[in-house]
Amino acid sequence: MENAIYAALTRQSGLMREMQVVANNIANLSTTGFRREGVIFSEYVKRLDDAPSLSMARASARNIDLSQGDIVQTGGTFDFAIRGNGFFLIETPDGERLSRAGHFTPNAEGDLVNPDGFRLLDAGGAPVALPPGAMTVSLAQDGTLSADGVPVAQIGLWAPADPNSLRHVAGTLFSADAPEPLEDGAGTLLQGHLEGSNINPVSEIARMIEVQRAYELGQQMLDREDQRIRAVLQTLAR
Repeated sequence: MENAIYAALTRQSGLMREMQVVANNIANLSTTGFRREGVIFSEYVKRLDDAPSLSMARASARNIDLSQGDIVQTGGTFDFAIRGNGFFLIETPDGERLSRAGHFTPNAEGDLVNPDGFRLLDAGGAPVALPPGAMTVSLAQDGTLSADGVPVAQIGLWAPADPNSLRHVAGTLFSADAPEPLEDGAGTLLQGHLEGSNINPVSEIARMIEVQRAYELGQQMLDREDQRIRAVLQTLAR
């Protein structure tokens, strides 16, 4: 197999990975707090001992779009939306995770949990809990959570110390190295609202068509190269 086929195969593999990412974006058009992802292509150069170096495509890194999604009013007491920068800090069995999905409910112990049952953490990294029998719950834009007019917690906004360490792990959860609280004013919290996905359906579908066409062209090139090699081998075998 010639080097051209190796290079084409790595490109095809990257395009397939990008197609999967685009399809996942489209599938999450209506997912609260979802963040669009893209694939970053780079060049990988392999040094060969008895031939010129081999240049191949590499698409192993993902780019996360952190642009603001549409904020929709729901009226829910425990629906919180972030306007601006920052993430909610969520406690999971695999460690602390970041998320922009702000739909929470109180569990039996009074802790606010997301739909997966993972607890929301405050600005100090402790679970956000409501006192028993709380009748009225309100959230200020600075994250102060009050029950019956008495402050009970400070919901903080968090961000990774290194933005490049942000990685999508599952659903709307992200892992990051050493999340740290944001400074006041970097973002505000809204009660009774949810932030939707930041996916643009038109651009995603257009990108899917573009990737599909690029993949088809690459496959045609591989087919022609295979036919050429077969023809050479048949000629030499005569």
